[in-house]
Amino acid sequence: MLKRVHSTRFFCAFYKKPLSLISMKLHKLISGLFIFLFNLSINAQAQSTEAIGTINWMSWQQMVEAQKVERKKVFMDLYTDWCGWCKKMDASTFVDPTIVNYMNTNYYAVKLDAEQKEDIEFNGYKFINPNPTGKRSTHQLAVSLLDGQLSYPSFVILDENISRQHIIKGFQQPEPLFGTLMFFKTNEFVRYQQYLDKQAQVKAAQQAQQAQTQETKAP
Repeated sequence: MLKRVHSTRFFCAFYKKPLSLISMKLHKLISGLFIFLFNLSINAQAQSTEAIGTINWMSWQQMVEAQKVERKKVFMDLYTDWCGWCKKMDASTFVDPTIVNYMNTNYYAVKLDAEQKEDIEFNGYKFINPNPTGKRSTHQLAVSLLDGQLSYPSFVILDENISRQHIIKGFQQPEPLFGTLMFFKTNEFVRYQQYLDKQAQVKAAQQAQQAQTQETKAP
């Protein structure tokens, strides 16, 4: 959960582990792992004449209230009014039938204007826009969600406890975005993290053993 923090330390309020754990290789893994499933879903949509509609976007506060009724993972779209690629996402990927259907079924979808003027209160902390009348002044919630690395569009996946799991940067085609949504919804992320932790433990044990062997051989 997001907790009260001070100064620039609120950048890390959503996640305690470094984002380097999710590398570029993970993006490739996600895309390749789920491309087949995406194609199957596309075929299923083509066979249906029922209109899917649009993504059920909601505000941050609406999402917080919805979590009290039914807990879901959260997909956040952080955008600005001047971001051309944000508008392209709205006109293409976010109207793709497969994305719309999967998003509405499995996630709460939240749009957040990264430069909005209104305050947002959450978990005992008030997030503000420090210069609401200024040009391109960033809201503190957007800064916290993105660890201060501001580029648009950016997307954030939160778990059911409203804790950050992943940040996605830049324009996304339907296929890789669908794979990412499935990856985190099915908790493959947890198993992947457990695998990384186990590999790190094995490597640390090997290094310790090598160091002990070198000490034994030393005159």
